[in-house]
Amino acid sequence: QVHVVESGGGLVQAGGSLRLSCAASGSIFAINSMGWYRQAPGKQREMVASIDSGGSQIYADSVKGRFTISRDNAKNTVYLQMNSLKPEDTAVYYCNANRLGLGYWGQGTQVTVSS
Repeated sequence: QVHVVESGGGLVQAGGSLRLSCAASGSIFAINSMGWYRQAPGKQREMVASIDSGGSQIYADSVKGRFTISRDNAKNTVYLQMNSLKPEDTAVYYCNANRLGLGYWGQGTQVTVSS
């Protein structure tokens, strides 16, 4: 079992920055990738960025060049640095840890970008 907790959301003006954190605990060995997803009201949950155990990163086209995902293996934590935020980035952001083919989700953190 893996427990995932997100933090760092909030309200920011367009053009601003936020950094989200995701801490994993429990059976953290064999976690092969962690990622950030988001879900806006009335929309499906979508992948924002992911990073695997080797450090390879994948980004959604909508955030490339603005968001950066990173991980601190010593702290079992993944970060999402979000710059140049836009109102369309407003959503609940969820962290996912993939371990042996199973995905573990956090409760989510709200990010609101005002215009």
